[in-house]
Amino acid sequence: MKTEIRSRVRSRHQVIGHTLVINLGGRRRVLSSAPQGGGFRYASHIINHHVDANLSMNGHFPDPARYLRKLASQLCIGDCTVGLMTAVPMTQLATSRVSIGGLWVECFATVGVTNAVRAGEWPLYPAHQRETTSTRVGTINLILITNGSLSTSALVGAVQVATETKTGVLRDHAVLSCKGKDLATGTGTDAVVIACHLRGEGPLHTYSGTHTIMGALIGRSVADCVSRGLAKARK
Repeated sequence: MKTEIRSRVRSRHQVIGHTLVINLGGRRRVLSSAPQGGGFRYASHIINHHVDANLSMNGHFPDPARYLRKLASQLCIGDCTVGLMTAVPMTQLATSRVSIGGLWVECFATVGVTNAVRAGEWPLYPAHQRETTSTRVGTINLILITNGSLSTSALVGAVQVATETKTGVLRDHAVLSCKGKDLATGTGTDAVVIACHLRGEGPLHTYSGTHTIMGALIGRSVADCVSRGLAKARK
């Protein structure tokens, strides 16, 4: 059975002003590194908000989590919201849907690489300076949604596969660290969100590594999104 890759996703979403709002269609299990609602939680919405790069770089931006909670309230989507920030405009949003049989994975990505780094490089900024207010210019935000029901370990595995895929695409496109010496593995402020159905509401997946169908779907959707996101960033 062949997988099907499409750029158009079916998850309910819209861009309101400078904010991508994704309606998960109910309560979902979510694991993320998001500034608002990060870690493991249950959520009904995910937002990705575009902020002004100059404001961010000058250190005048308020606490991201508090700002995103206020924004969610203004959008009338409640407290069960996971929130991301980026200086990449929503006009550069890339989406992808990969499916096989009745199982699917969708990816939403905003891609910026002016802040590209190689994992292990020494930080450019002092330890006391918050990276959220100093290095948000180039960020790769990945949001993955599936109708599968992932175990907790599979959610962690999904983050691993998404990260490996992102790094592979950056290397395929020879994206350099902002220090200009080595190939980048990501950016200094990347974030990832994985959302899945509750147990009993979708096909159960105990594992999601690269040897699994779930891992393959994640890898293909992220590769497609990051590749097209890079193309949009270069334009």
